[in-house]
Amino acid sequence: MPVKAYNPTTPARRGMSTQDFDAITAKKPVKSLIKIKKGPVARNNQGRITTRHRGGGARRYYRLLNFKLVPGTALSVEQIEYDPNRSARIARVKDQNGGLHYILAAKGMKPGKKLVVEEEAAVGRGNRLPLKNIPNGTVIHAVELQPGKGAQLARGAGASAQLVAKEDKWAQVRLPSGEIRLVSVEAMASIGPVGNEQHQNVQIGSAGRKRRMGIRPTVRGVVMAAADHPHGGGDGGRHRMARPPTTPWGQKTLGYKTRRRKMTNKFIVRSRHQGKRR
Repeated sequence: MPVKAYNPTTPARRGMSTQDFDAITAKKPVKSLIKIKKGPVARNNQGRITTRHRGGGARRYYRLLNFKLVPGTALSVEQIEYDPNRSARIARVKDQNGGLHYILAAKGMKPGKKLVVEEEAAVGRGNRLPLKNIPNGTVIHAVELQPGKGAQLARGAGASAQLVAKEDKWAQVRLPSGEIRLVSVEAMASIGPVGNEQHQNVQIGSAGRKRRMGIRPTVRGVVMAAADHPHGGGDGGRHRMARPPTTPWGQKTLGYKTRRRKMTNKFIVRSRHQGKRR
């Protein structure tokens, strides 16, 4: 999937690029597999902002993906569709009973491809099977953290994990961040990387394009008033900041480790921070 550049007809267009949508074969989603996203985003049930810099944006339906396909399901890819809620493409598939589902589209997936969700399925791209039956070194995506809970790892565009080793009831999986984590060998995973791998190379180019995505402007803390941020106020920058970098609520940031007393630390074999230069 190449990235298409715009002609520099305006300053905003210069350097702007977009995705190639030639691989998408359907223009409209299945009505039974979508739902309306209600209410303002980034706010809780009390109306308070819980995630900053979110709001507005183009209207969009949420696509209901099936991350918990049960073994014994045979699928046929009907269409490749665009999903405005995620970076990856999605595939409309039909099972042996005629039911329609949405799944993540693996790299190279096209209409007409046959997929299998089975304990002893072949190690072919798009097939889904437990880690215990996948050879070491295989590239995978849509990995379960807990058997039967559904895919949680490696779901973004171009993302992939790798099965490193297996021992007894646990498998070691190298995640996209570089972390090596223990996952049950009974957990399901799909073969191959996620498609739309050129998504990360798209240049936004203009502020308005970001607003249509539902992302509002962000400003630095040092340009705020003292009442709005710990970095705010001052004398125009004549003196250096009198405290280490913090969040608007006073929590240290920029390298300060906030992971404390996590029960899942025992499943991390190798941290994503190991081997990086300080």
